[in-house]
Amino acid sequence: MNDKNYDVIIVGGGISGAALFYELAKYTDVKRICMLEKYEALATLNTKGTSNSQTIHVGDIETNYTLEKAKITKRTAKMIEKFCLQYGLENKVMFSHQKMALGVGDKEVNFITKRYHEFKELFPYLELWDKEKLKELEPKLVEMPDGSDRPENIVAMGAKDQYTTVDFGAMTEELVKQAQACKNVVTDVYFNSQVDEITKVNDSYELVTTTGDKYSAKFVVVNAGAHSLFLAHKMGYGEHMGSLPMAGSFYVTTKHLLNGKVYMVQNDKLPFAALHGDPDILLDGKTRFGPTALMLPKLERYKPGTYLDFWKTLNFDGDIVKIFWDLLKDSEIRNYVLKNFMFEVPFINKKLFLSDARKIVPSLTECDIEYAKGFGGVRPQVLDKEKQKLMLGEASIDTGEGIIFNMTPSPGATSCLGNAERDIHKVADYLKLKFDEKKFLADLTEK
Repeated sequence: MNDKNYDVIIVGGGISGAALFYELAKYTDVKRICMLEKYEALATLNTKGTSNSQTIHVGDIETNYTLEKAKITKRTAKMIEKFCLQYGLENKVMFSHQKMALGVGDKEVNFITKRYHEFKELFPYLELWDKEKLKELEPKLVEMPDGSDRPENIVAMGAKDQYTTVDFGAMTEELVKQAQACKNVVTDVYFNSQVDEITKVNDSYELVTTTGDKYSAKFVVVNAGAHSLFLAHKMGYGEHMGSLPMAGSFYVTTKHLLNGKVYMVQNDKLPFAALHGDPDILLDGKTRFGPTALMLPKLERYKPGTYLDFWKTLNFDGDIVKIFWDLLKDSEIRNYVLKNFMFEVPFINKKLFLSDARKIVPSLTECDIEYAKGFGGVRPQVLDKEKQKLMLGEASIDTGEGIIFNMTPSPGATSCLGNAERDIHKVADYLKLKFDEKKFLADLTEK
């Protein structure tokens, strides 16, 4: 049985945990930090390149972002870019693609045009492209099956020559690599180390894995997806929250179709991302369409078990029923849920998906796409039982007692370094560490 003592232990080897691991090692005077990862390698779940859209969500083409949210997101998204440039990861881990938000029909065209003028000051590089320009930039957005132009009025706000795409799995490995290159700090990583129990002992925490190994730390940060809430519940924290795991699936094209990222206008009633098309950097630039949104009664996709963990983390009671009822009594949400379920049914799923994807590529045929087996992850959508509503965005439980539990649904990868910055202040204050904020800001933020 191992006895390992650290200043800080991070539970979870995805990009959120790796970002904090890196920032602690690089910018504080902490002496001993440790990461405990459940599986045999880093980034095997939602951070894995096949589990997400590989997108840096800056806020410029995400139409469900308000201007105020975009200002915040832009800062944290630029941290991803700055980190990758600092270590020469462009065209290896981070890539540049054309990107746009597409409006189809007069209502959406008016929306995109108005939004372009509103967001242009924050994102000076944005351009507004009409149908003729789109025929040049993304001809498949305009071309009908017979070769004619699509009849609807269309317009897009977008950008060229911006960093848009990241293999977040590879970036996770780079974050840990650079952390372990730092001097005067112990940076241990233990794989196959699933944390089963966390107990406060005097002024420290004792962590016990399913194999019986023991670790202790003065501060613990749990970045374990939906299992963060699972472990919080075990300790009596976050009992006003439940977790609804949403699985996202994708379809990939059999050939090159789009030159860049094409996002659609978000339906404000739907709490999940609108369909978009992305060049997949793991599939030689073939287009990946998605994601779908399907409630899955388990916490980890493509991994055995976690069904019982789902029921414990859902924290089911009358308040959860009320949240579900409020969501499903709306016909648009109800139909959306049903349609996304049908997207998973063999033989009929492709035909149904085509009807949505043709809003982006009108000439798309069944032969052009196939269900992406093994792609997609699970995002924990947090349910607030006190407010009886679905929470959107990240959720964090800061106990104020030296332990934090983070749940980071999309765009958690984009905001990983910003979220770590938030937590590093708390860790540094609690442990009386020196945080070199000046160097941090110089390295990772724009002036």
